[in-house]
Amino acid sequence: MSTLSERILGAPAGAYVDREVDIAFAHDGTGVLAREALREMGVERLAHPERLRLIFDHIVPANTGMTATLQAELREYARSSGIELSDAGGGICHQVMSEGVVRPGMIAVGADSHTCTLGAFGAFATGMGATDMAAIWASGTTWFRVPETIAVRLSGRLSGAAEPKDVALAYVAKLGMEGATYRALEFVGDGASGISMDGRLTLSNMAVETGAKAGMFYADAVTVRYLLEYGVTASHQTPEDCRYEREVDIDLSGIVPLVAVPYRVDTVREAEEVAGTHIDQVLVGTCTNGRYDDLARFARVVRGKRVAVRTLVVPASRAVLARAIASGVLADIVDAGCMVMPPGCGPCLGAHAGVLGEGEVCLSTANRNFKNRMGVGGNIYLSSAATAAASALAGVIAVPEAV
Repeated sequence: MSTLSERILGAPAGAYVDREVDIAFAHDGTGVLAREALREMGVERLAHPERLRLIFDHIVPANTGMTATLQAELREYARSSGIELSDAGGGICHQVMSEGVVRPGMIAVGADSHTCTLGAFGAFATGMGATDMAAIWASGTTWFRVPETIAVRLSGRLSGAAEPKDVALAYVAKLGMEGATYRALEFVGDGASGISMDGRLTLSNMAVETGAKAGMFYADAVTVRYLLEYGVTASHQTPEDCRYEREVDIDLSGIVPLVAVPYRVDTVREAEEVAGTHIDQVLVGTCTNGRYDDLARFARVVRGKRVAVRTLVVPASRAVLARAIASGVLADIVDAGCMVMPPGCGPCLGAHAGVLGEGEVCLSTANRNFKNRMGVGGNIYLSSAATAAASALAGVIAVPEAV
């Protein structure tokens, strides 16, 4: 009996396989590198341009003349080669691909490490480098070593102010940043069915923070309902009685608001332990927590109040932004004194907008708190949207109340 990775890749763990790729994407940074690698290979025609996407999200809108020129060249390449382009403002690649593009059973590859996000749909989704992406553009295929699988067994239900992001920090802390290197994580157990699709995307997103190749949920009724909203029909995936390399048990009912402290994602504390820590900036967004559910939770906490520190809110896609406008969530966020940024990644990696100064501290809903990531000398703490909201109001790290 097979794990989900073995089932999709069609071979047992440890085997090396060549497989057709169902969908592949790169962003404005890695797309430039993939195009250059393709040129060096001497490849002029793409094998399956209809399976490819270019998504501008990392430095958008362009922050320098050089960036703008490179992006203009990549736009022209997309037009001339037939690759579908999501231009500046369309959203973060992983979110854009989650909006009716990736489906259960697919092999999805992205030139970005957080491509594992899309395993939330029961797809085998993983990140690769720009040169490997160029080879996929040229041939339509790539190779994999089928990973061994670790089960993250979820039981119970979340309660109080706990969110899927807190669950993600909990499993990263248990596994460690190298504890699942080149493994697949499967999120299974009775508790998995109670996690929304936005929550599943968050949990799958952070699999790579343990070194994992993929983070996967089995497609179920939640998956099917979500994809139907985009006009996509999907089927359930039934788990088999398979062999896992190891299992990690997480009781969702025992999860409380958590914070990862500098400079490792697996150095996790209860929010109560670090409450009162000074912050200069709050960032809500990124491919981890920039979806509508995250913005709505944040808005519920700050509604009718005023933030005490500069607070950046970055919707993960244009669709998320539009829904937040239509529902009034964005108005609540703006009225609270927050800055709303165009959909994109910029602040998360210190590339564009929201960069920290020497000695400044940011509480972020992103996935990484490495030294100097958001600016040389800056320090990053990671939390859920609710903890970020409570902290933005307090001006220090604070514990959220159930909303």
